[in-house]
Amino acid sequence: MTVVVKPQRLFGDVSVGDVLSPLNYDVSATTVVLGALATRDWRPMHHDKDFAVNRNGTQDIFLNTPNQAAWFERFLTDWSGPHGRMGWVRFRMKGSVFPGDTMTLSGVVSEASVDAVGCGFVTIDVSLAVDNDVKTTCTARVALPVDAADNPWDRSGDRWQPAPPT
Repeated sequence: MTVVVKPQRLFGDVSVGDVLSPLNYDVSATTVVLGALATRDWRPMHHDKDFAVNRNGTQDIFLNTPNQAAWFERFLTDWSGPHGRMGWVRFRMKGSVFPGDTMTLSGVVSEASVDAVGCGFVTIDVSLAVDNDVKTTCTARVALPVDAADNPWDRSGDRWQPAPPT
């Protein structure tokens, strides 16, 4: 068996304005239901089409909030590599994502700085769109190693200060 390890992105490899490669994913009913199950969200609008359509007035079942959060995390950690560490994520849902949709996650680096204890952070603005209609916007702060010997996952206490959004 061959194991493929994604290359590690270093803080110095990133500049404000960098555009992340988009992630396209065809959403199925299984995508929606498994996301709801994984997050223990038993509300019927995420697994019962009759309930979603006839009681909620939506076109179908739809992705729940934690499922979307997981997709943002996947998108960002696929980009960052194995030592990238999420500091915080904030997002705003503007519309629903349904089975049959192809969601596209895209992002751009909006800020890059090294904090007082030497941890490299980048802020990334991400959007989740379906047919160029933005359904959810997201801003995230991700720690990246400042050099090959650094690993943000080894930081704790005073050495880990991701500073929540204001």
